[in-house]
Amino acid sequence: MSKAALPARRRSVFISGASIAGPALAFWLDRHGFDVTVVERAPTIRTGGYPIDVRGTAIDVVERMGLLPPVRAAHIASRAMTFVDGAGAVIGSIPIYEAIGSETGRDVELPRGTLATLLYDATRNSGVDYRFSDSIDTLHDDGAGVDIGFASGRQERYDIVIGADGLHSRTRHLVFGPEEQFTHSLGFCFSLFSMPNDRGLSHGGIVHAEAGRTAGIWAVQDSPKVFGFLAFATDEAPVSASRDAEKHILRTREAFAGMGWEVQRLLDAMATADDLYFDSVSQIRMPRWSKGRVALVGDAAFAPSFRSGQGTSLALVGAYVLAGELATHDNPEDAFAAYERLTRPFVEANQALATDGNGAFFLPRTQKDIETRDRILAEIARNGTAGMFDDTRAC
Repeated sequence: MSKAALPARRRSVFISGASIAGPALAFWLDRHGFDVTVVERAPTIRTGGYPIDVRGTAIDVVERMGLLPPVRAAHIASRAMTFVDGAGAVIGSIPIYEAIGSETGRDVELPRGTLATLLYDATRNSGVDYRFSDSIDTLHDDGAGVDIGFASGRQERYDIVIGADGLHSRTRHLVFGPEEQFTHSLGFCFSLFSMPNDRGLSHGGIVHAEAGRTAGIWAVQDSPKVFGFLAFATDEAPVSASRDAEKHILRTREAFAGMGWEVQRLLDAMATADDLYFDSVSQIRMPRWSKGRVALVGDAAFAPSFRSGQGTSLALVGAYVLAGELATHDNPEDAFAAYERLTRPFVEANQALATDGNGAFFLPRTQKDIETRDRILAEIARNGTAGMFDDTRAC
């Protein structure tokens, strides 16, 4: 008498990180029948936050997830970015979607935390196991599985491990080595923080820039708070530039000393903000995104920097492709190879958006950059933006 075939064991996947790439990957892996665990060092999903863009191919991914209606409902519809001189006089203005290459009526801008919450809500009741206030501490891949030691002391074993833990990925460090070898500086450090909307700014931003330093405020719709932004040119290594908050605040004050407009108010708000986020403007560039049974996705693998405007879209697309390849390959190494083969050209094209000539329009490093920007603004005032930013279109 023949025995009935036993069902195949569901493969277990551990994901480090619950921002965008992690929950998006968990969504698709759960759909494909994997046992998924997501661990996040924060106590909960981070809500609120600065605006992000979902563009191009990523819109198709969101639509396939069934999340496009709520994503569109959260669209914040920014209008324009206005540039001013040191006395606050207007130099020129540009429709923001023209400047960043978004397709009006298709691409979406929404708060980062809103998208993170939508992804979390779509997965937390479906079988995905979320664990907060914990993080990966040790990792050992023996070829047959991966043993993970957590900061909490828990020890567990998984078939597959994915690092979706951001620019300063702990998973990447454990598997591939120190961050310095993969970080490519784009020559700036920046601060992002919230502050009172004392000007009544709505649906857009104001920017004042001098050679090597840029200051701005950005309003999300009619919020009583705005986001302050300060960026300055530096040759300091990206990793060392992103660790010590007090040192960063001091260096930022020194970099912006004597600057006009409302810069002093921004500096004071930065120093007292309870949500200050600061880092280098840099990319992650790796020759491989996987090793054995471990792979990386999102910023952990290929951070393009905010200058590209494509970090969120790359995370969504990368998660979709990675999950699909894991579902169609029994051997995770074969799945990872296919994921990279399909995704790398898309990633590299979008990373290039951060280093093209248009980058100096928003973060001018030299006086020549300032003069070029002002000529462009004058041309826009005369003739509009048609064709001026075509190379920033989402891939």
